[in-house]
Amino acid sequence: MRRRGALTVIVGCQFVLVVDASIVNVALPSIRGALGFDAAGLSWVVNAYTLVFGGLLLLGARAGDILGHRRLLIAGALVFTVASLVGGLALTPGWLLAARAVQGLGAALAGPASLALIATTFPEGPARARALASFAIAASAGMVAGLILGGVLTELISWRWVLFVNVPVGAAIAGLAPYVIAESTPRPGRFDLAGALTSTAGMTLLVYGFIRAADAGWTDPGTVAAFTAALALLGAFLAVEARARQPIMPLTLWSGRDRVGAYAMRLLLTAAMVGMLFFLTLYVQTILGYGPLGTGFAFLPTTLALVATSRAVPRLVPRYGPGPPMVVGSLLCAAGMLWLTGAGPDSAYASMILGPVVLFGGGTGLVAVAATFVAMSSARPEESGATSGLLQSMQQVGGSLGVALLVTVYGLTAGPPLRGMTAAFTAGTVLTAAMLVVSLTAFRPR
Repeated sequence: MRRRGALTVIVGCQFVLVVDASIVNVALPSIRGALGFDAAGLSWVVNAYTLVFGGLLLLGARAGDILGHRRLLIAGALVFTVASLVGGLALTPGWLLAARAVQGLGAALAGPASLALIATTFPEGPARARALASFAIAASAGMVAGLILGGVLTELISWRWVLFVNVPVGAAIAGLAPYVIAESTPRPGRFDLAGALTSTAGMTLLVYGFIRAADAGWTDPGTVAAFTAALALLGAFLAVEARARQPIMPLTLWSGRDRVGAYAMRLLLTAAMVGMLFFLTLYVQTILGYGPLGTGFAFLPTTLALVATSRAVPRLVPRYGPGPPMVVGSLLCAAGMLWLTGAGPDSAYASMILGPVVLFGGGTGLVAVAATFVAMSSARPEESGATSGLLQSMQQVGGSLGVALLVTVYGLTAGPPLRGMTAAFTAGTVLTAAMLVVSLTAFRPR
């Protein structure tokens, strides 16, 4: 019973953190009207959270290893909850953006701790496999659930509730965690200050580079400067880690073809999924004329298909290895994205949207759970925090990369907006094809 309570808290924490990355998307027009955002500033309602979350993940993961993952989960949940309350009360753009950044800080503390706690709470075998599957479902389904919940709250109550809804959930997580989750064994030691500084600055600039590329283009001086500085800092980070006695990210995490393949699959899947959700939301709202509520429920079949297929992965991976589920999942995602390239101005939901979102959801369930299972099942206890942080970093970077790439393709396509969306979905199909290549080559048959 206690393990069931622990899993509920851990999965609930991950779910609310991922939901928050997308829940505000549908509410952006209402937020703009209420607080007076300009077009450039409005995008930072999403970006401020993503930037801080992605930039501090590796640092948060190492802090959990030293201080205890349960302690970091509770601290992160409290920071996230207070920031959500403050953001929901915002009266100015600056107020809301600052709250969103602090939410990202809380997420960076709690996110790696939640996944690491699965490795320390559940023994290796079927119990851990089921727990990892539940976590991966929450991590992927949360992106879609955020759009659904955001549409419901914005249309029926107020945009402020896309932030207020986090308050009772976050408070429950922080309050229940001490009673149902045992603290992981802290591993006191020297804190790798040089690694912390270079990883945080490098990851932050990398995510910022993708965000800026989506807004200003890949050749913009600011974009080029961000990527150049990010590559230099991340190169310095790897050099520091190679010599550090207690590194933030042991380089052994990059050993093993299966593990590296799992990181690549998580990055590509999130890039394709976030890009697809971004442009499909744009399509149903601007071309088909859906409101916030209709837009949210248009994605409900994605979540249902995701949950349905993901339940089979804990049985498939131990028997067949991770390759077959990832191959099938990649094919489903590719088929769904390719189907969307045929969307037109008069397309019906049943014929042009329902099929693609079901296929993509089903494929995501297979790939996300299998990738999480591979990455975490091979991690030693002392590596659980670092592995968790690295896997979630792939997810954050992948989301920013996917939007940047597809927005670039959209902007380079001459003609009406629908033509640009078709080109963006075509680019998304290329990302899913890359998933298929990785799934066929990276994982050893069993």
